[in-house]
Amino acid sequence: MSSETTLTAAVDLARQAIGDVAEAAWVGDHLRFVDDGDGLGTHLFASLQPGYRGWAWGVSLSALDDAVTVNDVVLLPGDDALVAPAWTPYRERIQPGDLSPGDILPPEDDDVRLVPSWSEGDHLETVDRYFAREVGLGRPWVLSLEGRDQAAQRWHEGDQGPESPLAQQAPGSCHSCGFLVSLAGPLADTFGVCANGMANDDGRVVAFTHGCGAHSGARLSRAASPQELPPPVFDTLTNDEIEAR
Repeated sequence: MSSETTLTAAVDLARQAIGDVAEAAWVGDHLRFVDDGDGLGTHLFASLQPGYRGWAWGVSLSALDDAVTVNDVVLLPGDDALVAPAWTPYRERIQPGDLSPGDILPPEDDDVRLVPSWSEGDHLETVDRYFAREVGLGRPWVLSLEGRDQAAQRWHEGDQGPESPLAQQAPGSCHSCGFLVSLAGPLADTFGVCANGMANDDGRVVAFTHGCGAHSGARLSRAASPQELPPPVFDTLTNDEIEAR
């Protein structure tokens, strides 16, 4: 008798093996046999265990000289099984704003957004980086060109950029607002910081092309401005002066 035939016929042995690790009421009908080759095979039974709808009991068997051995008993998910989502590393799951006090998020070792500070300025005609490298002054890491581009793109496309509904209805752009505080560095010609305590973006980096209703040059329209009332037809507010006789 071939090993495949021997394994195929070992349905009762497989069901008994499941009973050694689970309650008999949790084992349903025999579903099928899978020939794994080289004297190995798997019997599958429907799972009736609460919480495992759509799963199947899998019993791995091996056959040698008509002797069948139970190798393993496992629960296997089927097409309709409820399973946990695929594992996503913590660094890929975290989003801006997720950090809480005490949380640590170090950069990757090969983070393209950062470069050694002595290499900053390689795209410019400057020799300062050579002196900084020799004496070890300044920050060890600074933004790379990629890091600055990513930040600029993110800020420009965000709520503090020109495409937000607030900016679309603004009476003027941040570039001409007296509450704009200038930045220093390579992003200074595109972004600043809002210093208007009454504005939605107070203390945030805003694009020059952003704007809001709290612009320093904003004025109410004539219809919305307080109107000066004309003098009354009959003066009922002042006392009449009568000459004493």
